[in-house]
Amino acid sequence: MSFVKLTASTLAIAAVSATAAAARDQVQVAGSSTVLPYASIVAEAFGENFDFPTPVVESGGSSAGLKRFCEGVGENTVDVANASRKIKDKEIKACAENGVTDIIEVRIGYDGIVFASDIQGETFEFTPTDWFLALSDKVLVDGALVANPNKTWADVNANFPAQNLAAYIPGTKHGTREVFEDKVILAGCEATGAFDAFLAGAEGDTDKAKHKAAEKACIALRTDGVSVDIDGDYTETLASIESNKDGIGVFGLSFYENNTDKLKVATMSGIVPSTESIATGEYPVSRPLFFYVKKAHIGVIPGLKEYAEFFIADEIAGSDGPLAEYGLVADPELADTQEAVAAEQVLGANM
Repeated sequence: MSFVKLTASTLAIAAVSATAAAARDQVQVAGSSTVLPYASIVAEAFGENFDFPTPVVESGGSSAGLKRFCEGVGENTVDVANASRKIKDKEIKACAENGVTDIIEVRIGYDGIVFASDIQGETFEFTPTDWFLALSDKVLVDGALVANPNKTWADVNANFPAQNLAAYIPGTKHGTREVFEDKVILAGCEATGAFDAFLAGAEGDTDKAKHKAAEKACIALRTDGVSVDIDGDYTETLASIESNKDGIGVFGLSFYENNTDKLKVATMSGIVPSTESIATGEYPVSRPLFFYVKKAHIGVIPGLKEYAEFFIADEIAGSDGPLAEYGLVADPELADTQEAVAAEQVLGANM
């Protein structure tokens, strides 16, 4: 995607020259495949409009990006981690153990997780229950937990066609997977009564431990080839569907919206996924998107803070900006995020 140079007023934050001395002069970014296209758009525009080199943006998944981010401080570590979920306490701890103690959290907007199939395929109206019954390792049959026997979507829901079950879902290193597990599979587990059955048989010394064990059992997926983890980005998921027309993939909304000539999207709990239904909170499977900045690298890696501020500028991440055109749902609290980044507020600081 190419950009016209932005106006001088738009680029007031760009009135800085890349004069800082550093062993590395290029911002390095890694992480979420969902955030990747947005970060790539911003990096290209940043390189065109600033006197700093274009940032290097890599994918690999939220967990993988945050792992690299937390490896330490210095020119051999990444400056920014993209994530389609919030950083976890255990990741913050891992960062701290490696000297990464000041982390700036930047929420860029919102995205939805959609369920899409081949454009010529069947039309589906899903609920979390459908996906739990399709993919869970164990389901309730006549009050007992048994190995999932379902082979077709008709086995899952009598209103669905007798189409073979085939699902392509993000691998475990992707933030999208965690949202999918929590808002779809776990929700379906609870709706079917399976959670209570798992809880009744859960082992643990405390109620909390038993509850955690039941949740883990709920989100355990079948391993017979029906559910396929996709460790790459959404292009790999799309390729899988193109190879198997029965396949249904889990995507970010923006990827689907940029491939509507190839994909047909399903509703979830009666709601069509769109920027509007996500912005209003109607669509049930949505999430905020983030990137994390290593404060210790600000002032050392040229252009790092400028990149962060540029990313969330109204002209970029606002409702009329290029990220919205690509599918990002603008954050109604974007101004607060802009202030926090300008002040370099870190996680744990008094707001």
